[in-house]
Amino acid sequence: MFNALKKLSDAREDGACALEHGAREGAGRYGNGDAAGMSRRGGEGREEKKKTQQALERRRTDDAGIPKTHILLQPGGAELMKGLNNLLKTEKHGEMSNMKSMERELLCPVCKDIVKQPVVLPCQHSVCLLCASEVLVQSGYPQPELPPEPHSPASTPNTRSPRQPHRSVDRPLRPGFGTYPGRRRKEGLVQIMLFPCVPCGRDVELGERGLVDCMRNLTLERIVERYRHTVSLGSVAVMCQFCKSPQTMEATKGCADCRASFCNECFKLYHPWGTPRAQHEHVQPTLNFRPKVLTCTEHDQEKLQFYCKTCQRLLCSLCKLRRAHTGHKIVPVSQAYQALKEKICKELGYILSNQATVLSQITQLENAITQTEVNSVAAREQLSQSVRELTALLSERQVMLAQALENSRQRRSEALASQVAERRSLLEHAGLMAFTQELLKETDPACFVHAARHTYNRLAHSIESLQSFSLSADPSFRHFQLDVSRELKLLTDLNFIQAPSAPVIDTQRTLAYDQLFLCWRLPQESSPAWHFSVEYRRRGVVPGGGVRAGLRGGLAGARWGWQRLEEVSGTSAVINTLEMDSVYVLRVRACNKAGFGEYSEEVYLHTPPAPVLNFYLDSRWGLHADRLVVSKEQRCARSVPGLSLLQAADRALTSCHLTADLLVGDVAVTQGRHYWACSVEPGSYLVKVGVGLESKLQEWFHLPQDMASPR
Repeated sequence: MFNALKKLSDAREDGACALEHGAREGAGRYGNGDAAGMSRRGGEGREEKKKTQQALERRRTDDAGIPKTHILLQPGGAELMKGLNNLLKTEKHGEMSNMKSMERELLCPVCKDIVKQPVVLPCQHSVCLLCASEVLVQSGYPQPELPPEPHSPASTPNTRSPRQPHRSVDRPLRPGFGTYPGRRRKEGLVQIMLFPCVPCGRDVELGERGLVDCMRNLTLERIVERYRHTVSLGSVAVMCQFCKSPQTMEATKGCADCRASFCNECFKLYHPWGTPRAQHEHVQPTLNFRPKVLTCTEHDQEKLQFYCKTCQRLLCSLCKLRRAHTGHKIVPVSQAYQALKEKICKELGYILSNQATVLSQITQLENAITQTEVNSVAAREQLSQSVRELTALLSERQVMLAQALENSRQRRSEALASQVAERRSLLEHAGLMAFTQELLKETDPACFVHAARHTYNRLAHSIESLQSFSLSADPSFRHFQLDVSRELKLLTDLNFIQAPSAPVIDTQRTLAYDQLFLCWRLPQESSPAWHFSVEYRRRGVVPGGGVRAGLRGGLAGARWGWQRLEEVSGTSAVINTLEMDSVYVLRVRACNKAGFGEYSEEVYLHTPPAPVLNFYLDSRWGLHADRLVVSKEQRCARSVPGLSLLQAADRALTSCHLTADLLVGDVAVTQGRHYWACSVEPGSYLVKVGVGLESKLQEWFHLPQDMASPR
């Protein structure tokens, strides 16, 4: 397969060379004939020459640049031609696929269509000239002054948007802007147009002259033209501008210098060999000719030959002399071109060499999109389930409260109904009154006394009830009203759970000793946290104790690496296994059901320069119990006046003289470097910390020579 392709490639090269040689000979012959007989328009020789030239042009414009008749004359040329056609179809299909894939890069961010006459904004985004002018008019600016013909050779489009009220932005003129050597700067305020750039999402300053200062993006125009030619997007036949009707032929070439399109015959007539016209640049036939090179927008016909790295803009030889560019780094545009091209090639090469990474990331993103859809459905279902649970709980609670209300109503109704029945019995001809009247008709004393005592009690109770009448039940249900203000606020604030806010480091309780002690707290408005994650890393240290300058996180973090303490339950952490005389960077973040929140601000702790010496205060030597009090853990001592001082005073104390008491540690240091620190409470009068020789300790404590010194 490789040999066949190599032969096919060699055949293509031989055919291309033969075609180019034949084309030069034929063009020379027919070119001379055209120069001698330009005025002749008919005849047999003319027709023959025309057919020959058209055949030659068809060969020159073939996809592979190889005349098919030349290949067919080679041994096995038919097979080679078949393979070549298949290869050309594959290459053309790949080229068309590549062109179609970059259509997104050719869209105007305003009209979302292929750009036409694109201009480069100061933010480096390109938009259609017509779209830019319409946006400015719709933003309230007057009709913008479009670039003149030398800078915009295509027909200048007229805006279709109506004029709107004028809006100006008054700002002081920046120093050196728009000035020339030896020319005074314009006094007062100037109007600077602001263009709302869609990709940037902000307003971009266009300068004093608006779109006039924006250069056309000729490179993008050429890419668009190649794109249209490749994918046949919106292609229309371009007719020759010099053929006489009705025999007007389709144009096959365009001349960038003549700014016109020609058919093959007319191109030869107007560009004869041996004349300066033969050196004109020919392009694809088009109705929209662009300038060959970029020229300065402020100085007509001045080529842009320099590039200001400070301002990041192209300059002509006159713009270079401005005071605005004094002290700026200006290089020839060819040098800037080469440097930028090398950078782009390097970046492009890096991306092309990491296509596997790109494909892997695309796969991850596609999986993330799929997971997003799946998880959103699950979250929506969970939301519906939570609302259903709330609704069910509310319904259940409503039934319970309604039942309690009904029970209270029933009890009150029964009590009031009983009271009504009792009052009705007191009426003259009903109930108790009627019975009492009948009872009074009894004449037998014994029977009357026996039966009337109960009636008397009832009458007494009724009289008492009449004199102190009150309802047996409260008909109002005021205490059955629901106060749902708190619940309504909770429901109003009902929202998806948020990740905790960034913790705040407690710098008063965070320190470095033999361990790193880190303390923090959550802001009051933060969501609750389930647990915390503490991260720390060692930062580089240069000799002399200085800290190496570097980035927070980023490259420095990648170099040294973050270590983590996962699922810390409290709001403090202790970190062991530290290196001496090092700077450690610490940060913490909280986590709950919604995930991890933001990191706290990084805190820097410097570990001791030597091993920490751990010791206790020795209470056996030099301790005056009436003046010093040592803590139970023997880490702290406090000086107190004591009772002996008060008893020794012969009068009321107006001042207090304290002697200097000594305390020693229980560990002796014989060699090496050691580090310890002490904390002095506020309000202390005099505290000294030091290291004493063994001989001095014996003098201080008045010990005999044969007694061991305190350790």
